[in-house]
Amino acid sequence: MSSVTIRDVAKKAGVGVGTVSRVLNGSTSVSAATRQKVQEAILELQFTPNPAARRLSRGKTMVIGAIVPYFTNPSVVRRLQGIVSVITESDYDLILFDVESEERRDVFLHNVPRRHMVDGLLVVSLTPSDEDAVQLIDSLLPTILIDAHHPQISRVIVDNVTGGYQATKHLIDLGHRKIGFISDYLDDPFNSPVRDRFQGYKNALAEAAIPFKPAYHRQGEHGRSPAREMAYTLLSMPNAPTAIFAYSDTQAVGIIEAAREMGIKIPEQLSVIGFDNIEAAEYLQITTVRQALYESGVRGCKLLLDLMETPTLTPLEISLPTELMLRNTTAPPA
Repeated sequence: MSSVTIRDVAKKAGVGVGTVSRVLNGSTSVSAATRQKVQEAILELQFTPNPAARRLSRGKTMVIGAIVPYFTNPSVVRRLQGIVSVITESDYDLILFDVESEERRDVFLHNVPRRHMVDGLLVVSLTPSDEDAVQLIDSLLPTILIDAHHPQISRVIVDNVTGGYQATKHLIDLGHRKIGFISDYLDDPFNSPVRDRFQGYKNALAEAAIPFKPAYHRQGEHGRSPAREMAYTLLSMPNAPTAIFAYSDTQAVGIIEAAREMGIKIPEQLSVIGFDNIEAAEYLQITTVRQALYESGVRGCKLLLDLMETPTLTPLEISLPTELMLRNTTAPPA
């Protein structure tokens, strides 16, 4: 049996193919009576529209793209879950562009808009250069940054400077003066939040008249194992820190592992605070700074859909707050 086509539906309903197409695309230019005839014909013939054909008829790809770095990172995964929750309620599909190098970032930022591969673009945790921003704007492709900032592009940001300040001030308020910071590389082009949290750390130290000690800062690849190795180095120092602020909860887990292997009790001898409030932090009862990971994905995707429907020349900004989550890994110094 041959498959039912749009022409079969048109013949059955006694209308033109164009009328059926308008009904399928939700056009308001079709009368209620005609719409009902077409819909009855569709049901009777069990007609299923071809998605690709519908997209072509609309002049759209019906796809939203998301450029993300290292989407196995727990915080990135959580943001993507927020994005997906919105996409599944829409008519759009989602395509992910995984970026693991500057070259791949440049390829996607340059080629995706130019080739009209998507109807809208989400750029997650990647701050575009001025040149990138100009290309995105000139392409007229609706674009939203999530956890990244550029003054010319609409964005959903997290106040990472304040979050870094909150984490460090909590340790200072407990009485700590020797506070380390373990982070990703500060010059990582994919990671503007690391520089913002570092700035918040330094701001809190300066406010309390505590000199910043470069020796108390260790930076390296992101992950639990690199953080564990950096913690060994810090905790083996003469006059070692009594508290460590970890750029992420994943790194906080590595620090805690190192301390336990060295026989250092947490929080009695070492306080540790993370950032993100991923599931592992709650499970392990790690004091941390919560950022709205899931919500940032939701808000960013909704903002993109709004922008696609009603374009605006004025960049919009949604700033999401951070929150200190007090648990079991911080205490006053011994």
